[in-house]
Amino acid sequence: MEVNLLILPGLGNSGDKHWQTYWHNKFKTSIRLVHDNWDEPIREEWIKRLNEEISKLDKPTILVAHSLAVSLVMHWAKTNNNPHIIGALLVAPADVDSPQHTPECIRNFSPMPIIKLPFPSIVVASENDPYASFERKEYFAKMWGSDFVNVGRKGHINSDSDLKYWEEGQLILEELIAKTDLR
Repeated sequence: MEVNLLILPGLGNSGDKHWQTYWHNKFKTSIRLVHDNWDEPIREEWIKRLNEEISKLDKPTILVAHSLAVSLVMHWAKTNNNPHIIGALLVAPADVDSPQHTPECIRNFSPMPIIKLPFPSIVVASENDPYASFERKEYFAKMWGSDFVNVGRKGHINSDSDLKYWEEGQLILEELIAKTDLR
């Protein structure tokens, strides 16, 4: 792979059985963002940490965000940019605006930014994700200018989904890379 992956876990981090952990172990060009507080995230602190990591980049990089980290990417992109960020894989966005779908501890990530991203992106959604309605994820993709991929019924596309290396996700990542200037 000619591109770096910046892996961005969501609330609670991605454990040993999460596909993001498998990818981080598989792809030598991956970097994993680490936060001080995974369970009571503060948007400004998470954006600052992401900006610090992005400022170190010297190669084309794809953001690989899961759940709450999708909102993190959107908040970062609203006020920041970096020419090394060439795309974003946005997996199972959590609806930070919906108390019915997400916990109170992430409400400081609301409202979800509704901006067109300046780089290619793909939103990956499951039909039975408890953290956002399927229609809301379709709406996000449309507003962000992202392609939209329905992966069927895979829950929150997390450790409980038992995806291991998530080969389907790797194919979607390859599609995203093909949309960048690296093709």
